Amino acid sequence: MAVSLSKGQRVSLEKIAPGLTEVFVGLGWDLKSVDTGVDFDLDASVFLLGSNDKLISDKHFVFFNNLTSPDAAKSIEHTGDNLTGAGDGDDEVIKVKLTQVPAEVEKVVITVTIHEAQERKQNFGQVQNAFVRIVNLQNEQEVVRYDLVEDYSTETALIMAELYRKDGEWRLNAVGAGYQGGLKALLDRYQSP
Repeated sequence: MAVSLSKGQRVSLEKIAPGLTEVFVGLGWDLKSVDTGVDFDLDASVFLLGSNDKLISDKHFVFFNNLTSPDAAKSIEHTGDNLTGAGDGDDEVIKVKLTQVPAEVEKVVITVTIHEAQERKQNFGQVQNAFVRIVNLQNEQEVVRYDLVEDYSTETALIMAELYRKDGEWRLNAVGAGYQGGLKALLDRYQSP
């Protein structure tokens, strides 16, 4: 049975799923019945950070235009952009080979942004049932899940969760932090000066 986290909670993946080597990060959401006259396009992105809490390089930003991490094993892979978010279950998926992520990557920040939010007059207050979950790729069992319950009525970017290394093992932090300014706000936060 999956562990359910609340905002700010952290958990060791090794303790709740010993021997975990490959996972997929499933992200999902539904739209409230709000008609903005324009489709919503939510995008999952991953920032691979070094010890300074910044992107190691521009290639360490994994998103719909850069689907894999730059390491030879392609240890982190975005499976592609879902332009509508229609249907149940995971709307976008990122696969992570935990044992092959290079040591220089200390944190994997999992985010969701609204494409062209300002132009389309959209925000996360118009989104409901948002979640992030970690699933064991070997047996497809959900290991941990974080359902966002806050109302992000002005935010256009969310840091959903962080996978990070501590004491030689991977842990998950349920972040749930909202930002105004969309993807640019997150890039400003994580790019080196």
